Amino acid sequence: MNDHGVAHGLAIDIYSDVVCPWCYIGKRRLEGALYQSSVGQEHRVTWRPFELNPTMPRPGMDRRVYLEGKFGGPEALRSMQDRVAAVGEKEGIPFAFDLILMTPNTFDAHRLIWHAEQQKKQDDVVEALFHGYFIEGLDIGELEVLASIAQRSGLDGADACGFLKSHKGEAEVREAQGQGQRLGLRAVPHFVLNERLAISGAQPVETFRSAIEQVTNGSGITQG
Repeated sequence: MNDHGVAHGLAIDIYSDVVCPWCYIGKRRLEGALYQSSVGQEHRVTWRPFELNPTMPRPGMDRRVYLEGKFGGPEALRSMQDRVAAVGEKEGIPFAFDLILMTPNTFDAHRLIWHAEQQKKQDDVVEALFHGYFIEGLDIGELEVLASIAQRSGLDGADACGFLKSHKGEAEVREAQGQGQRLGLRAVPHFVLNERLAISGAQPVETFRSAIEQVTNGSGITQG
């Protein structure tokens, strides 16, 4: 997806959390719709923060214990993961849930995404965060892991590490989260096209493509 601003065309704001598998799936489906549409390179995607677990302790929690408590036990968790993995396979995402040991606090990951936006590398960093967490099982709550992800995404690793150890970006991320709250968001992914057409959830490619056509043709309705 194109991170660069456009004077005319399509602007997409995506509210997302990097520990949300449906956000990763939604990213792939949107990419498919953009590829199929006539928009071409004339679009801009901006990732907006949404913490699914805003009260998560900074060190994170054991993922299995946390999610079994959230979903109602090991069988319910296994069923959910099997369903997500099956959908992910169709989208080319080989979810490796067994490799993920921790559910992290994602605030610093969102700060890194904000930092990457300033460097025109936001989508690269988001993709690397999703891949690192869901496919490699990396603990993306660790600053060293985040700095490594920044470097592999084309950012200066030392600069990213210094940024993450500071308080830079904290106020901006909280303000952006407040925007999502003011929109009444309770779940992600949530997509806003040209500030007037909203799509909730990881909808099929066809839904995204139809919405893109509606927006670029001058109409706009809310999808959900």
